[in-house]
Amino acid sequence: QVQLVESGGGLVQPGGSLRLSCAASGFGFIFRLYNMAWYRQAPGKQRELVAGISNIGSLNYADSVKGRFTISRDNVKNTVYLQMNSLKPEDTAVYYCNADTGVTYWGQGTQVTVSS
Repeated sequence: QVQLVESGGGLVQPGGSLRLSCAASGFGFIFRLYNMAWYRQAPGKQRELVAGISNIGSLNYADSVKGRFTISRDNVKNTVYLQMNSLKPEDTAVYYCNADTGVTYWGQGTQVTVSS
């Protein structure tokens, strides 16, 4: 079983920044071996991929966040990060951490609200 705990969400003005963190743990879970990702779900919309980072560091981003968001990982701290800059109101959503071990695990989500 894998536990994913997100933190760092909150209320920010348009143009502002936030950094989300996701701490991973679990018996027998070797963080560095697995692909990690951030998803988000806005009210009334489907959950969508925001950014992913593979076990070897390959990156992918949704077109809507390219150039503004950066995903990274620390294999010592078993943590994945999402640095979000130049935030827009349309970035408002619950952000979820995802781990793919062959079984998909989700965190509980953290709310990000971009509003003036």
